[in-house]
Amino acid sequence: MGGRRLAARLDSHALMARMLVTGGAGFIGSHLARTLLDEGAEVDIVDDLSTGSQANLPDGAELVRLDLGANGAADRLPDRDYDAVLHLAGQSSGEKSFDDPEHDLAANARSTLMLGLWARRRGVPVFLHASSMGVYGRVDDPPAAEDRPLRPISYYGASKLAAEHALRVMDDESFRTVSFRMFSVYGPGQDLAELRQGMASIYLAYLLRGEQVPVRGSLDRVRDLVHVDDVVAAWRSALDSQARGPLNLGSGVPVRVGDLIADLVAACGLPADHPVVQEPGTPGDQFGLWADTTRIRRELGWEPLVERQEGISALVAWARAGS
Repeated sequence: MGGRRLAARLDSHALMARMLVTGGAGFIGSHLARTLLDEGAEVDIVDDLSTGSQANLPDGAELVRLDLGANGAADRLPDRDYDAVLHLAGQSSGEKSFDDPEHDLAANARSTLMLGLWARRRGVPVFLHASSMGVYGRVDDPPAAEDRPLRPISYYGASKLAAEHALRVMDDESFRTVSFRMFSVYGPGQDLAELRQGMASIYLAYLLRGEQVPVRGSLDRVRDLVHVDDVVAAWRSALDSQARGPLNLGSGVPVRVGDLIADLVAACGLPADHPVVQEPGTPGDQFGLWADTTRIRRELGWEPLVERQEGISALVAWARAGS
């Protein structure tokens, strides 16, 4: 089974392994790379720094600056043996995918296909992939389980689904693949300057400036917020499991957008009636969606530990400390 070689190396307290983390200069990728380094792994990071930041790179990681969606990118990857590839690089905004669908396909689907083929040829036993709740599209009867029909409503969701299918074709006895269908990840390290991706961080950016909060779409929309620490724990657990295929990675708890804003307002110490203005929605937006977490709990023995109020308070404290 794919992963036996890695599992043997995970038996010790220290993680004596070499990992390739793509998107390791980004929000989630940098948290994950830092955790692996802290456990003793050697970590190489691949990132083109188009959305990530060199300041996010953890000490001890080696950076390969590379656009994985470009022609011939796999030929420029390090000539080293890896115990796992953790692939988080890509375009991560449903709204932005309508700006340039061709770029979105290259950044998410083509990059995953080419990186997967490269990893399989080189005998890498485990390939973990950042997919998205966007693969589900409109869901009239949430929560969404992994086996429900998939009908993306954005180019982003379609590109992530194409990447999942490509990995499913490659998955065999020697090459174990997992696609995490990530829900709304939040926490310290989010890019507060990016106002088209990351719901909690977008609203927080306006609140920290004391400005009215523009909300693109209904306040009654529902999201599934999952803290970055819980996300990292799930990815880490998948390394030494036998899980494969798609796994929802969310808290499983529905949260109204209006309630999220109220939580952020309270954590910022602002009046409860801080101005909020509703604007037209964005293309490809999903109205109400949260995760059925049955499978990830069973396969990984994982459960989310960070309560929303605690996580939001920590996010606000981090943002204020850095401002």
